[in-house]
Amino acid sequence: MPSPRPDWIEAAAESARTVALGMLKERGRGAVLVGVARVDAALEALLKAALAPPAARDSLFQTDRPLGTFGARIALAQRLGLIDPEVEKALQALRKVRNDFAHSTTDIALDEQTHQSRLAESYRLARTNPLWEPLDHLVAQQLRPNGPGRIGNPAGQDSALADYILLITILVTFLEATARQLKPVQPGLVMGFGGINRHSTDHAAVALQPPSC
Repeated sequence: MPSPRPDWIEAAAESARTVALGMLKERGRGAVLVGVARVDAALEALLKAALAPPAARDSLFQTDRPLGTFGARIALAQRLGLIDPEVEKALQALRKVRNDFAHSTTDIALDEQTHQSRLAESYRLARTNPLWEPLDHLVAQQLRPNGPGRIGNPAGQDSALADYILLITILVTFLEATARQLKPVQPGLVMGFGGINRHSTDHAAVALQPPSC
């Protein structure tokens, strides 16, 4: 008899469904901007879960602060080892697509070759996620309630939008699931005015005295 799946997997599947259905309300430029905003918020939640809580009001992630941009958050998540290289590349690709859509003064679409090429590898990797297939059917039904699904009509803007929604959904779902399971990073050594403190396994601080001058 197979062992039951962890609770977080079921929660992730339900969260993914909610994200996908929410994304389907958007079209065109709005879908791109809203999608990346969702990923950005999930990445911020991941970083906040990994960092020690602030001593006062948390302003680290405000617009004019060091972690106020999507790019800075991606870089820090990578340096902390919270995301793997493939996820980092996907986030960077989404950041570039978002910037193109945000700054374009002309009509722009996800099915243009520039954006498809930029996201192709991330789509390929996302398709290996077990949530892709059930979400794909859900999204196809919503995009074409009276017509063929993606298997019967794989090309065009609907297909590009569906791939984008699924990539966003999987990233948001698993960034949030990881954040819920994280504990703040505990450094092995902490500098203090009395010297260097080393955290033991019971989290008690042990002073390491500097040499005599």
